[in-house]
Amino acid sequence: MSSLLFTKTHEWVEFLDETTAKIGLTDYAQKELGDLVFVNLPEEGEEIGAGESIGDVESVKAVSEVYSPISGTVRQVNEELLDHPDLINSEPYEAWFVIFEDITDRKELMEKEEYERFLNGEE
Repeated sequence: MSSLLFTKTHEWVEFLDETTAKIGLTDYAQKELGDLVFVNLPEEGEEIGAGESIGDVESVKAVSEVYSPISGTVRQVNEELLDHPDLINSEPYEAWFVIFEDITDRKELMEKEEYERFLNGEE
């Protein structure tokens, strides 16, 4: 988890190289949402800008958008989440949503320690 970067909207990013990255939902986010029962993901090949929605998750409490902290093209979606959205609850840092390629831009990202301070209201 040390290579992960985080957003203020509770997504995590793992850069696989300079222009490729995985995106998922943080442990904090999945705990706040509760048991997830449905995931909606983008289409492979879709171009998405930083700050735009890459889909949504539905829990027993609410439906929440998941936002992309980077701009790029969706290379792959984690289709396993479509049948097993509960993986996000049990393994939030393994249950990635999408892999982006051709990354051209990124929003402000935080290191783990900075994200923890943000969660504790220290930012």
